[in-house]
Amino acid sequence: MAAGRPPPSSTALRAFATVARLGSTARAAAEVNLTQSAVSKQILALEHHLGAILFDRSPLGLRLTEAGAIYLPYAEAALEQMGRGAMRLAERAAIAQPIRLHLVAVAGERWLMERFPAFAQAHPGIDVQFTNYVSESESEEPDIEIAHGSPPWPDREAHYLFGRDVALVAAPGLLKRMGGLRRAADIQKMTLLQHFQMPTFWAEFTETHGLRGAVPAHTVRYGYYSVITRAAVAGLGVALVPRCYVAEELVSGALVNPLDLGFASATGCWLTLRPQARRRAGLDELLAWLLAEAASFDRATRTG
Repeated sequence: MAAGRPPPSSTALRAFATVARLGSTARAAAEVNLTQSAVSKQILALEHHLGAILFDRSPLGLRLTEAGAIYLPYAEAALEQMGRGAMRLAERAAIAQPIRLHLVAVAGERWLMERFPAFAQAHPGIDVQFTNYVSESESEEPDIEIAHGSPPWPDREAHYLFGRDVALVAAPGLLKRMGGLRRAADIQKMTLLQHFQMPTFWAEFTETHGLRGAVPAHTVRYGYYSVITRAAVAGLGVALVPRCYVAEELVSGALVNPLDLGFASATGCWLTLRPQARRRAGLDELLAWLLAEAASFDRATRTG
């Protein structure tokens, strides 16, 4: 082989190594997914490339020549190294792909963001990209979605996180101005601060406390729990909010839960993921961590 000539193709090397093992171009053809004629042409091209005869040809089959026996282990090693290289590149590509996590803003604000640095430090090679909004033109769906709702979600794996424990909360000053709440029915004289995506909370509350058909004096709707919480702290009305999202305000006294009024909602915060997301490198570690952290958060806010 002349110096500087490019190395033989992997197809030629694979055909050569397979014929050497099987002793027949016909049997080798089926294994390497080529025609018998194509296998023969690959062998001849490799011999021309090397300037050496690799097989003795006889009616009984093909046997390696001395040159073929010398060259075979090098060809096999080259094929093995190319296979390993392709595998490493595939692994690298999988690791390089970020895990896309879509979540409602309040779950990030009140739960995930303050805890996530611990995961990032323990798993520096896992790239997680966060978003709380996916536009209609978004080309790729998130791998994991954390949202409020209730199962089932068609074609998605679902795991409950927290948020079913809903509490009635209000600022102490508001309750004082309104003469307090002596019974659940007194909520009808209050302004209700309602999340526009959780209209069922009022029905669930009234059903739980035997107030079916009751209506609040006034209702103001908001799009974010963070805004509802601030409005409640400011004394603009009472709110029905998952207890875990107002745990800090309840501990500080900025909000109170009069008469321990609340209910167990049919909806909660759930984690869902596409089945194909399971192929993402690092996803199993992230999923296990999220579920463990959510269970701890749920227990703490229920008893806290």
